Amino acid sequence: MTDYFDLRLTEDELRAISSVGLAHCGDAVYELLVRSWLCAHGRATGKSLHRATVELVRAGAQAVRADRVLPLLTEEEQAVFKRGRNAHVHTVPASASRADYLKATALECLLGWLYLRGERGRINQLFAAMMEETDDAT
Repeated sequence: MTDYFDLRLTEDELRAISSVGLAHCGDAVYELLVRSWLCAHGRATGKSLHRATVELVRAGAQAVRADRVLPLLTEEEQAVFKRGRNAHVHTVPASASRADYLKATALECLLGWLYLRGERGRINQLFAAMMEETDDAT
């Protein structure tokens, strides 16, 4: 039986997934990390939990976090990030600029790629860097 909590796809399998597909997976990874972070920091209370989650997962907030980790990325990770940024997205939410939405898609693409490679440690390193400033505000 396939363990979907611990997938490790090959490079060929990863290349076969579209950048939008990787971003789709990465969106869920990022949201789970944000929800976990909020719970671990004692912010798991009713409406405020939902509002805090929405604030952290919106495209503008993701774009800011992408800027924080860009200098930390390896060449291979940068290539995946660029692949996501160049994804052919047809709709952009009214609450986001096109540039922020593409940067958020790129971050999600990277997180999906790392997740499907089984690189949980690297995801944690990058997420910690993304949340550093937010952590200080707690």
